[in-house]
Amino acid sequence: MRSALLALVAYSSICLAQVPVPPLAEYAQRRAALQKDLDGVVVLFGWVEESDEVYRKFQQSSFQYLTGFEEPGAILIVSPKSQVLFVSPRNERRERYNGKRVAAGDADAQQKTGFTEVLGVEKFEARLSKALEEAAPIYAFPNDTVTPRLKALAPLRDIKDLTPLLAKLRMKKSAAELETIRYATDASIQAHLESWKRLKAGNYEYQAASSFVQTYTDLGCEKPAYAPIFGSGPNSTILHYNSNRRRMDTGDIIVIDAAASCGGYASDITRSLPINGKFTARQKEIYDIVLGAQKAAVAALKPGVTLAQLTGIAKKYMEEHGGYGKYFIHGVGHHIGLDVHDLSTAGPLEEGAVVTIEPGIYIPDEKIGVRIEDVYLVTKDGNISLSDKLPKETPELEKALAR
Repeated sequence: MRSALLALVAYSSICLAQVPVPPLAEYAQRRAALQKDLDGVVVLFGWVEESDEVYRKFQQSSFQYLTGFEEPGAILIVSPKSQVLFVSPRNERRERYNGKRVAAGDADAQQKTGFTEVLGVEKFEARLSKALEEAAPIYAFPNDTVTPRLKALAPLRDIKDLTPLLAKLRMKKSAAELETIRYATDASIQAHLESWKRLKAGNYEYQAASSFVQTYTDLGCEKPAYAPIFGSGPNSTILHYNSNRRRMDTGDIIVIDAAASCGGYASDITRSLPINGKFTARQKEIYDIVLGAQKAAVAALKPGVTLAQLTGIAKKYMEEHGGYGKYFIHGVGHHIGLDVHDLSTAGPLEEGAVVTIEPGIYIPDEKIGVRIEDVYLVTKDGNISLSDKLPKETPELEKALAR
């Protein structure tokens, strides 16, 4: 235990380097993987900029996954024989507000995008017709905007959901993706540690949350992976509570479910802590059951199992240790990547997947909620925790809070 605490002290002073991002060559490899055995034409639309946009927006995750291109108004076509990026025409007024952007005629357009063919969006319709000569169906993410547009351009073509094709690719993370997820996780760990310093009676949940946000911002992360949850007392039993407005009080337990998105990739970590630095006997009882359930699920986490099976293992543990299965009201985990709940299928886990394991017990009548969540890489023979530097055993937590 002493060595773990010394490691925590050392870790808390680490200064992380620049946020790593996948190279452009990797996006080309992803498109090539999508092309393999592709029997249709993939069409994806990037995010659309409103006039005089003043808030930062982020690229749609699947568009980001296949292109790495963050500018608005872009369109992607991937067919069995071609990969084409369509970009918006140059707009001098908007560039005065938002900076210079890539245009189809730029001499360095290929270098900046990693595409050998970069065209203006006005050529999209003609190239779509040409691509459809190679293969019949269109693969897209159908919605109220996309479907009518594609139906108008190709009324006789079937529009199929792209999700199964991309989910299969996105579930298995590359070395570059893992590096970025590790960075997001390490930054999130430091942010958790800083937020713990604000946990005391009389402070507000948002004060602890502000320390969290400040820390990951200082480390170069662009946004929260999701709305940070700092739920104390009765709020600890609300799964997605995120208003963070309550004043913390002695005797409270707080669920901190918060993580950063860095280089486009998310992490997801949860710890449950006593506000006054010491768990009550009842809080510790519930906490240790949740921790035991997490350990039971992690012991079974390997290629070939499903998240549904792991949920059953965690719930069985809770039932066998006090009959608390009914208080576990959500799944035990999810895939993580460009989205905090990343694109995935419900099938068996494969080597290279990154998932969370996050059992919880929530007892509103007692104002006790406990959730413990960590990030795991599925390996050939089992798994590796990516967030194990953040303590979670009750003695370690109490000692960390006492400092």
